[in-house]
Amino acid sequence: MSTTYQLLAIGPVPAELVGSAWGPFVVTATTFQEANGVLHQQPFDAVLMTLDEDELQELPLWPALSHAVLDAAVLVVTPQVSPLVAMRLLQAGVQDVLSPNEQETLPRRVRLGIERKQLDRAARKAHATDLATGLPNHSQLLEHMTHLLALREREPAPMALVVLRIEGLATAASRLGPESANVLRRKVAVRLRANLRASDVVASVGHDVFAVLLAWVDAPGDVSGVVNKLVQTLQRPFTMAGGDMAVAVSAGVGHYPEHGKDAGALMRRAMGQATSSAAVGRAGFANRVERGPAAAANDEDPPGE
Repeated sequence: MSTTYQLLAIGPVPAELVGSAWGPFVVTATTFQEANGVLHQQPFDAVLMTLDEDELQELPLWPALSHAVLDAAVLVVTPQVSPLVAMRLLQAGVQDVLSPNEQETLPRRVRLGIERKQLDRAARKAHATDLATGLPNHSQLLEHMTHLLALREREPAPMALVVLRIEGLATAASRLGPESANVLRRKVAVRLRANLRASDVVASVGHDVFAVLLAWVDAPGDVSGVVNKLVQTLQRPFTMAGGDMAVAVSAGVGHYPEHGKDAGALMRRAMGQATSSAAVGRAGFANRVERGPAAAANDEDPPGE
């Protein structure tokens, strides 16, 4: 029996996917504005985005992109894309960028994207760590959570997963070069680790996303206290190349057992909340790269430029 692939289509659903030998695909259709909520509800093997020029320009800044690329193969169909924007999308985790005249090859591209994503996930699981930060990666975190949750079934106790989405990496890269984003990620990792218990696990689960596993929670209010402390400590500027560089942070939390009893459910809950919440911090530091072309067009003298 062939595998059925769950596909989220943002925009029109291409007819080429229906009945394709590269499937079968079960397609859920949504809009660009509603996609984050749908990603929060269930996992997908692939996300296909059909975007106009304005939506394409906003995509690298779209908070839910971090959520989409975490487990799914993300493909973008758009009438026109510059090499610079395409490279930014690939660096953010997008698998492929296609033009509308390539639609007839779409089912094959989607299926191959899914297969590449699965191979990438297996490779990351084998290496267990994020090379840029030295932290456990997404696969390692999920594996650790699965073992801990099995223990919690036998010895019930509350626990929580905190997801922190970081804004400011694009500013570092545009000002100081591409590798500076990884330097900033390492500094963020060190600061997070310094403000947690030895038993808590910090992981890098995406280019701009960190997760903190609180293995036990004494009281429900303790989690919000930890989140506030982490957000506040990350709002202090980092020293980069002799100057200050700031990040903004948005946070989400998945509580066990209230929000789920498996690692995937807790991750989707926390990630969905983090990517739909407004980031705090970076007053005076944001540049037009991260604020987007629409906001930058209204600025006579953008802050941080």
